[in-house]
Amino acid sequence: MRIYVVYYSMYGHIHRMAQAVAEGAQEVQGAEVFMRRVPETLSVEVLEKMKAVDAQNVFSNIPLCTVDELETTDAVIFGTPTRFGNMCGQMRQFLDATGQLWSKGALIGKVGSVFTSSNTQHGGQESTIITFYFTLLHQGMIVVGLPYAFQGQMRTDEITGCSPYGASTIAGSKGERMPSENELAGARYQGRHVAAITAKLVR
Repeated sequence: MRIYVVYYSMYGHIHRMAQAVAEGAQEVQGAEVFMRRVPETLSVEVLEKMKAVDAQNVFSNIPLCTVDELETTDAVIFGTPTRFGNMCGQMRQFLDATGQLWSKGALIGKVGSVFTSSNTQHGGQESTIITFYFTLLHQGMIVVGLPYAFQGQMRTDEITGCSPYGASTIAGSKGERMPSENELAGARYQGRHVAAITAKLVR
């Protein structure tokens, strides 16, 4: 059972969530979990101006994903930061390159799931995940979210991400806030949940 965690992270928030998703998926017997990054589309000069180069060095050892790899998976859990209530351009460009997979139905019946981050509590986390699912549905994938069995998403004693659509984290207006333990717990739960459903389908 091959599960891919495919993500884009600029400052490390999604990278940390991706690690937690992978940790959760690995708890399910028979799961082989692979972490992959989507290619960067911005120049080093632009990244330097955005003060993102140092952060990206932290996860530069994660291999880049190729479109063809998606065909070899049983499930793909995607991670993307929010950009104006939608996925980031790097992820959009990667998905737009999957036309050949769509034309031959290569992803039909595979499990797909999404997690995200935004700067603010109401910065488009839910809309980002929901609109991401449109692409997965067009590919014929089986969409899996984060059920309310993860009760951390109902907490009111702290500001926190996560919703029934998928795990999420709040990065802060300056990116100063890394994922909380509750948000990481949601990511682990989602990874485990996706892997458990995938195992049933594979069997």
